[in-house]
Amino acid sequence: MSHHIVEAKGLRYSFPDGNEVLKGVDFRITHGESVAVVGGNGAGKTTLLLHLNGYYLATAGQVRVGDVLVEKGTLDTVRSAVGMVFQDPDDQLFMPTVRDDVAFGPLNMGVTGSEVDSKVEAALEKVGMLHLADKPPYKLSQGEKRAAAIASVLSMQPDILVMDEPSSGLDPVGRGRLLDLLESFEHTKIIATHDYDLAREICDRVIVIMDGKVSYDGAAETLFADNEAMQKMRLASPRKKEAGAR
Repeated sequence: MSHHIVEAKGLRYSFPDGNEVLKGVDFRITHGESVAVVGGNGAGKTTLLLHLNGYYLATAGQVRVGDVLVEKGTLDTVRSAVGMVFQDPDDQLFMPTVRDDVAFGPLNMGVTGSEVDSKVEAALEKVGMLHLADKPPYKLSQGEKRAAAIASVLSMQPDILVMDEPSSGLDPVGRGRLLDLLESFEHTKIIATHDYDLAREICDRVIVIMDGKVSYDGAAETLFADNEAMQKMRLASPRKKEAGAR
């Protein structure tokens, strides 16, 4: 797959009850970009993200990853490039131990033997979870579950990392570790978040989804500095640090 570009053209999606959530979304994200996807509750952010590796398939329009159209016949190819971290880590952790969960992806990609062990240990070490590798996921804290879910994606070494509200429920230590991890990920990052401080620190570009469409696509600092635009798009203003505050 070349260049690992993510592109949506005229993307529409309706649920079986006829509710149209995405109403013609267009964007193009190039290799290495860090992009925040923001918007109010119910705007369609999660639905959009779930199209990027084929959990949902477009009702109309299209999504491409590199030169590959996201459709039923290409899901294995797309998912080998796009790693998705769900908003709720319980949706991602289902094996008896953390180690098993992190090994699941590489094993399904055909990786075997010591190479699997190496990938698992590297991913767990990256998120500070190696010491909990043999613990059942249901015994983890919320922050530990989120770290394990991220490790389960990193073990597949994706070229595009897609994350839905990754900082939700994290304490300051966990959030700091998440920021370090995101800063160290050198490939494309697409992050849906209400955490505008995270978006400002990690992402140069913001896509705002409002009423199922893109209402803004541009520089993060430009948007977050424009209170009037933020209000029009029904976004809360980012927290502003006072002079001398830590």
